[in-house]
Amino acid sequence: MERQFFDCIVIGSGPGGYVAAIRAAQRGLQTALIESKELGGTCLNRGCIPSKALIANAEVLRKIREAQAYGITTGDISFNYEAMKERKDRVVEGIRKGLTGLIASNKIHTFEGYGKFSSPNEVVVIGKDEALLEGKTIIVATGSEPKELPPFPFDYEKVHDSTSLLNITELPERLAIIGGGVIGCEFACLHRAFGVEVTLLEVLPSLLPTEGKQISSAITSSFKKQGIDVQTNVAVEKTERKGDSVLVHISGKAPLEVDAVLVAVGRKYNTDQIHLDKAGVIVEEDGSIPVNEHLQTNIPHIFAIGDITGKWILAHYASHQGMVAADTAAGHLSEMNENAVPSVIFTKPEIGTIGLTLERAFEAGYDATVGKFPFQALGKSQAIIETEGFAQIVIEKTTGQILGAQVVGHGAATLIAEMAVAISSELTVQSITETIHAHPTIAEAWMEAAFLADDMPLHLPPKVRR
Repeated sequence: MERQFFDCIVIGSGPGGYVAAIRAAQRGLQTALIESKELGGTCLNRGCIPSKALIANAEVLRKIREAQAYGITTGDISFNYEAMKERKDRVVEGIRKGLTGLIASNKIHTFEGYGKFSSPNEVVVIGKDEALLEGKTIIVATGSEPKELPPFPFDYEKVHDSTSLLNITELPERLAIIGGGVIGCEFACLHRAFGVEVTLLEVLPSLLPTEGKQISSAITSSFKKQGIDVQTNVAVEKTERKGDSVLVHISGKAPLEVDAVLVAVGRKYNTDQIHLDKAGVIVEEDGSIPVNEHLQTNIPHIFAIGDITGKWILAHYASHQGMVAADTAAGHLSEMNENAVPSVIFTKPEIGTIGLTLERAFEAGYDATVGKFPFQALGKSQAIIETEGFAQIVIEKTTGQILGAQVVGHGAATLIAEMAVAISSELTVQSITETIHAHPTIAEAWMEAAFLADDMPLHLPPKVRR
């Protein structure tokens, strides 16, 4: 096997890996990119993009069903889920084709196969391409996969992970979802929009517990209005096939009989098969890799990015990590800013969050307060009949520094970008109130929330003082 030399080797082509490879190539490094499956990783092929394509279908269907409210009369409404799935596949294929061209245009050498360390500087590629690569620097971006637990084994016919559920062509009548985190909540909304009877089971006291009480309460209330059966504080013991059905055994309750089950209880880091021990890289018991602010492992020329760092399981976070790692590998020392990481959840309504919730601000010792503005009070929201939700800003009282922001409602995933810039730039609440926001827009909610946080409400009555 002929040895090939590179300045930078990237293992994994997800949103962290391919971005790292592009940045490394832009920095003048001769770069290799290794991928065992499809370019783009989980996000493009089995996660973010395919699920959002189906969610877009659900949103169009919802708008058509609500057309009468806009004075539009429609006839009988029907949909073809198999055709929706085919559209989803075309979207993924088109983006993957574009990514392939982008990688080639940056003169990146791609290898189709599984990359494994044979020493701190050597990676063996096994698969379609057989190669022995030696790198001055190596970036590990192998991502994660849905976690399988013994009580709920995947059969990919009736008991699904998020990947296999995206590929069904016929919807179940009854779907149980084990896990009320981001994936569970997104799939619950998606399938309920298509008329599926959805039961969402969460062992903790609330859905989306890491997003704070305000978010959890709002989404739970909305889900119940949509007809999703939300059950929290329930322990699922096991799943059991019963002919064409599945029995979901719940502690202290009668078994729940459904047509399909989605198990969304977390993800497993892909670090156990790439021989990190031969490189001398420290791996935690849970499979994550400790890194410093430059994304270096305990072996300075080996970097780790994305899910396997055990921080945020977010595509955009992985991409930013990829740029930091590649810059540092090229001699341009860079580091991560952990205080301004936006998170978006594509439920109905959408959710966008960044920074500290009010509860976490108090826990961190801040003298904090919050300004919360309901979409119901926005002219644009009324005009487009999208009044569900709110935007809120968490600030430090004395300095006015913006500590965090949360938004629930139409366009939340896009709206959170303004607060990402504000927190990353360490702006104060006055920076928002003194910025002219276009009218009528949903983004005005930030200005209104900022005025409320500053105790100067504009389009809501003043607070009652006692």
